[in-house]
Formats: sequence, structure tokens, C-alpha cells
Amino acid sequence: MSEERRRELGENDSPVEEALQQSFDNTVNEGAERLQRTFRAMLVTGFFGGMEVGLGVMAYLAVLHETDNHLLAGLAFSIGLIAILLAHSELFTEDFLMPVAAVVSREGSVTQLGKLWGGTLVANLAGGWIFMWLVMQAFPEWESTVRESAAHFVDAPFSLQTICLAILGGSTITLMTRMQQGTDADIARIVAAVVGGFLLAGLQLFHSILDSLLIFGAIQTGADISFLEWLTWFSYVLLFNILGGIALVTVLRLVRTKELVQQRRRESPADPDAAHGEQD
Repeated sequence: MSEERRRELGENDSPVEEALQQSFDNTVNEGAERLQRTFRAMLVTGFFGGMEVGLGVMAYLAVLHETDNHLLAGLAFSIGLIAILLAHSELFTEDFLMPVAAVVSREGSVTQLGKLWGGTLVANLAGGWIFMWLVMQAFPEWESTVRESAAHFVDAPFSLQTICLAILGGSTITLMTRMQQGTDADIARIVAAVVGGFLLAGLQLFHSILDSLLIFGAIQTGADISFLEWLTWFSYVLLFNILGGIALVTVLRLVRTKELVQQRRRESPADPDAAHGEQD
């Protein structure tokens, strides 16, 4: 079918399906909004994101402690992703799709993306550390559970298996974000969060923020885990989370909407920083 005929059959003049165009517009607009936030707003939003994903970790530990079933605990963890969604907070690994799409569409700059990633990552970890300290003080009976959970990740050898688990962790959270941007229905977005939480925590995929909170909890209970061990693990998991999110989801979505990207680039200024101004 020719492009002209496809346009005739559709309800708009876009070179892609209406639903795909709406999803693309939502993705780029949300990404541009995140990139244009002040640095203070990025830090605050990221800090709350770390604390709210901590809610999911608390639920995960509670169910795992009582049932020793990772799949049930994974469903409980989705509480954290639902909290982030409804509270409009931000998790670092959610930023592999929307802000990248905005930068490619010239609705933001690489500098802004770096600031968003760096600020959100540090704030997520800070909020998560504080929340996990509260959790471990409130529920000392979970000590053995959190130590065992943390050891599963930090003691894992650097291998093809762990690389694949980290790639899948990044692609899963990015796909969850893509699913949520594809609908305006809150119930559908919540279902996507439940699916993402189940896969991430239930299957014990390697996720830089989620698993770091488990490791933080173990460190706070006196487990024999050093910050250097955590940082070594965190570094390669972070790298492959980014690779999984961008290569397996974001790039493919941008290729699918190439015509819309090109249209946005023609309509946008060549220098996004000059158009929007640098934010403090």
C-alpha cells in the first residue's frame, strides 16, 4: 500500500497510524518537559522517586519474608512503580525513552539529557538509602531476607548471564514506560506498572536502582558488603541497563516513527539550548 493511499484511509495526514502518532507526541512532549526542568526540580523529583521505589522494595521484602516466593514478591514490588506513576516522581531508568526521543527530535539537548540522567540517578540513590534505613530499623526481622536478596546480586560473577539479566532489566523498564505512554487510561498504566514490577523483581532481573536498594538495606544491617563491591556491581549493571533500554526499545521505536522524528526536527530549532535557555 502506498503512503498516499494509507493517508487516505487514516483520519489524519501523518505518515504513520494515528495511535502511533499520538504515542510519539506524548513521548516527545513528556521527554521535553523533563529536560526543561530546573536542576532543583530534577533532584527533588528523583529523590522522591527513590523513596517511592523503596515502597515497592518494602512490599517485596515483606512478601518474600513470609512466602519465600519471588514471583509473589515481584507482584508486591509493583506497588513502588504504581506510586512513582501516580505521584509523578521519576526513576532514572524511566529516562531511557522519553528524554532520548526528545533529544533526537531536537526538543532538548545532550547536555540537558546528561544533567537529567546524572541528577536523577544520584537523587534516586540518596532517597533510596534513606528510605531503606527507615525500613531496616522498622523491620529488623527482615535482616536475613534482605541480606540473602542482596547477595544474589552483588555476589553474582560478571558473566554473559548477568550481562543479559541487566540488558533485560533496562529493556523491561523502558518497555513499561513505552506502554504507559501509549494510553491515556490510568488503569492501563497501572497494569503496565504491575507487569513491569512482576518481571523486574519476580524474575530477579538486574536493575541498577531496585537492586541497589536491597544492597543498601543489607549494608545497613552490617552485611559483609563493601561500598566498593556495590559500586563495581552497580557500574556494569548501569551500563547494560542503559544499553538494554536504548538499543532494544528506544532505537527501535525511533526507527518505527522515523517520519515523525524528521518532521519534529524540521520544526524545531537547531540549538535546543538556545531556544529554551539553560535552567538553573
